[in-house]
Amino acid sequence: MNSELADRLAAVRRRVDAAASNCGREPAAIALISVGKTFEAQVVNAAVEAGATDLGENRVQEAVAKKPGVAGARWHLIGPLQRNKARAALEVFDVVHTIDRFEIADRLQYLLTEHWPERLLEVLLEINVAVEAQKAGAFPEDAGELLEHVLGCDRLLVRGLMAIPPWEEDPEASRPWFQKLRELRDRLENETGHPLPELSMGMSHDFEIAIAEGATMVRVGTAIFGPRG
Repeated sequence: MNSELADRLAAVRRRVDAAASNCGREPAAIALISVGKTFEAQVVNAAVEAGATDLGENRVQEAVAKKPGVAGARWHLIGPLQRNKARAALEVFDVVHTIDRFEIADRLQYLLTEHWPERLLEVLLEINVAVEAQKAGAFPEDAGELLEHVLGCDRLLVRGLMAIPPWEEDPEASRPWFQKLRELRDRLENETGHPLPELSMGMSHDFEIAIAEGATMVRVGTAIFGPRG
């Protein structure tokens, strides 16, 4: 299993590097986030031993249980964050990709000020690019107001935007949504003067399209860890 995982990780890394090179970008500029959702700590640890430097988890409690059994890595929360899980999230994650409302930003700001007064947390704003009722994320038209609010939270470092487009079998179907997120990022930078260098977009089936459209972080699970049980 460990050798197979290492081979899959290396194969994905080669694909990331090729996708970056094909559009004139530096491969080193793309962070590959290995998403170990539902896999046990020992499997995730094997990925770290094989070279994974960034890990993604969807659920706070799963990450809390898993992290003690995993060697050093940078942990990213890529699933929704509930207010009552905010403190636990701060104990585990280095980056939160899913700030989508004032309430969550304010809670993190409060907890950091009270319990980690010297710490700054990197965050991304999650945007519901297709305005899907069942999905988390701020609607694009509300992104400016959300950004202004989070910029007012001095313990939060807003690094960019994140999105999960509608699922389609054809990876090309994701391209317009990736373009929309990039264009929104560009507009927000122009309006606020605040740099937003990170675009977290693209998963196992469409990350190469995402890289072509400007992704700086891709979140890959199945292609690295294999099918989930």
